[in-house]
Amino acid sequence: MAQILKFPAQASKLGYKRVKKRTSAEHPDQLNLFPQAKAQILDLESGLSRFEQALMLDERGDLKAAEVYARAIEEHDCVADAYCNLGIIESQKGNTSRAFDCFTTSLKHDARHSEAHYNLGNLYFDVNDFRLAQTHYEMAREVDPSFANVYFNLALVQAINNDLDADVSALTRYQELVSEDEGRIADELLRNLKKSLAAAKDFRLGSI
Repeated sequence: MAQILKFPAQASKLGYKRVKKRTSAEHPDQLNLFPQAKAQILDLESGLSRFEQALMLDERGDLKAAEVYARAIEEHDCVADAYCNLGIIESQKGNTSRAFDCFTTSLKHDARHSEAHYNLGNLYFDVNDFRLAQTHYEMAREVDPSFANVYFNLALVQAINNDLDADVSALTRYQELVSEDEGRIADELLRNLKKSLAAAKDFRLGSI
């Protein structure tokens, strides 16, 4: 009989990841192509691209960010990044179907967009589709193997999907990538996993 894994209270998935800067695929000469934004954006931001203007508003919690991300998309400025960040805004509003559309459209523009894969994994996690969540976390890990949070969330879905050996490996890698304080959120889950693995091993040996 398989042992039911108990999740510690702090073992909730880590949140969405906003794209902080333009991707390497975007040419830096595009930064100042849209001077018409000066009328709508503070003078401090007038030298920024449309996407960067939206990002600055987003980081301030300004509701205008969604509108400016949409305009960045219309103007072909960091389209995959803009769709990804817009998807986070839609998910925070509870617009799950729109969030799905934004993240998948981001991936249509850049199939290896790590943040879009990670955020899509989170969205699938939220709707309890753990198989697809695991698929997108694994793709995000493949694209950006140094992103710690993806290992933690991947470990959670691996535990739910009963892939405990891989789960221990993912949590161990998470702890290697973060500070000791941050890594403590994985301690209890790791202990529970190792107990489950030991119990499963004992069960298999006892049934021989």
